[in-house]
Amino acid sequence: MINITPCVLEGPHARLEPLSAHYHDDLVEAVRDGELWNLWYTFIPTPDRMQAEIERRLQLQAQGSMLPFAVIDPGTGQAVGMTTYMNIDSANHRVEIGSTWYRRRAQRSALNTQCKRLLLSHAFDALGCIAVEFRTHWFNHASRNAIERLGAKLDGVLRSHQMAANGSIRDTVVYSIIASEWPAVRAHLDHQLAHPRPTR
Repeated sequence: MINITPCVLEGPHARLEPLSAHYHDDLVEAVRDGELWNLWYTFIPTPDRMQAEIERRLQLQAQGSMLPFAVIDPGTGQAVGMTTYMNIDSANHRVEIGSTWYRRRAQRSALNTQCKRLLLSHAFDALGCIAVEFRTHWFNHASRNAIERLGAKLDGVLRSHQMAANGSIRDTVVYSIIASEWPAVRAHLDHQLAHPRPTR
């Protein structure tokens, strides 16, 4: 069994703090940067649904199936997005990292790499996970590219997996990193953080 409890995870480019209603206003401002809710192939709350989304994630936390974080930009101290451990399988020492979004100006930056480095390190080094999973929509090419850049490997595609809010049927792409791969992935992420790509 793994014991997943709220915690703060921190690195030079990002800090992850337990999600709470305290971050509501920052997250509303963040989601407006790029009007992220208009991306049809993913679920990102509209500004007026942010409170309900925070409450939903906290309810899943209370049920033991999710551990949600607010993503903090250390430079400003503001929340710029959300991420979670989800579909927690404590008996089998597995978690999924997902339900992640960042404001547009934080995307494709060292902040995302840092968040994944923190979450993966905590999962493998502190929680003793044997595998960490990532899932995304077939058409979410930005997410798929980002997951592959981490070093995750493709497990497969769950076809006609879920019904989307717009009535379409989602094919879900499943990736994972297993414990034996973590040392190489860690070295890869550390190299990326030491040599960040130029910002847009």
